[in-house]
Amino acid sequence: MASTVPGDPYEILGVAGDADEQAIKKSFRALARELHPDVNSHDPDAEAKFKQAAEAYEILSDPRRREIYDRYGHEGLRSGGMRPNFEGFGSLNDLFGAFFGGGFSGGQSGPMQGDDAIIGVDVTLAEAAAGTKTVVNFEAVDQCDECSGSGAEPGSKLTSCDRCQGAGVIDVVANSPFGQVRQRRACDACDGQGQIADAPCEVCDGRGRIVRRREIEIEIPAGIDDGQRIRLAGRGHAGERGGPSGDLYVQVQVEASETLLRDGDDLICVLDVPAPLAALGATLDVDGLDGAVAVKVPPATQPGEVIELDGQGMPQLRRPERRGSLRVVVNVVIPRRLTDEQRELNQKLAESLTEENLAAPEGLGAKLRRLLGASR
Repeated sequence: MASTVPGDPYEILGVAGDADEQAIKKSFRALARELHPDVNSHDPDAEAKFKQAAEAYEILSDPRRREIYDRYGHEGLRSGGMRPNFEGFGSLNDLFGAFFGGGFSGGQSGPMQGDDAIIGVDVTLAEAAAGTKTVVNFEAVDQCDECSGSGAEPGSKLTSCDRCQGAGVIDVVANSPFGQVRQRRACDACDGQGQIADAPCEVCDGRGRIVRRREIEIEIPAGIDDGQRIRLAGRGHAGERGGPSGDLYVQVQVEASETLLRDGDDLICVLDVPAPLAALGATLDVDGLDGAVAVKVPPATQPGEVIELDGQGMPQLRRPERRGSLRVVVNVVIPRRLTDEQRELNQKLAESLTEENLAAPEGLGAKLRRLLGASR
């Protein structure tokens, strides 16, 4: 269990060359807490990093080893028969137990709950709003039907394990930087089950569980948001030795809409309004969740103004009868490529405008906030 790249123990533990025993121990314990598997389950290199830190500590905490390393490096330790004392540890759990008096999981001989499973599903915004059902396929660990999870070929007998006397765990003595430490671990003869089959099940090779593909229908509730999970209790991987199954988590990804932006339970869309209609007022349609929605644009509507339509947004997840709003942002469109007649009409309009026509009821600050907000 030595690290593949030894590295400089002083650098690994972050201590100076003249660090005393207390400083070395303090640094190692702090580093070990950072590398604990319960904290770094997402880091596949956490185990290797801890083993490297443990090797560094073993060298620097032993005066003789430290002296040899300081003079000759790792090669001096190897040639002197001072290889790391980790060969007696079967797992990182054992190693943590040796250093800190107990591992992070430990061997178990009784029923063990299965692991949780997670899958992802994609739905459209309309499906997320209305709720839907979808069928998904995924691989999961199931109990073997041939042996009913016992691991024994049908008709074969299960006998008590001679090595652990049916306990499923054994006590072993292993070397550590602190001397010999007694460890309790799952029996390697019966894999912690306490029993051994005379003839292992041919379907599951005596494991009692197999990987098979499942197909299930999942109900997506109305109002679910992107990134939210649905928990299906007991639908995950099968447990060991008759233990319950884990849970299944369904990660929902809501596809982005080309016309609607979601903000909580509200929806936001942009309505292009020709400048003349923004001045005169009009009723125009926008695409909502349930089809076209009529929007009444008041006369003298300015760029960036928001028209709010209650009850046209997303349903609330746990109270789908309540819906958010549809916020319509007005984009006033200036006509392009005018005909001669249109240019003449616009010229007449421009000449007829007075300060009274152009006066705004809002102050400079409000106008800047509206214009800057509309430009985002």
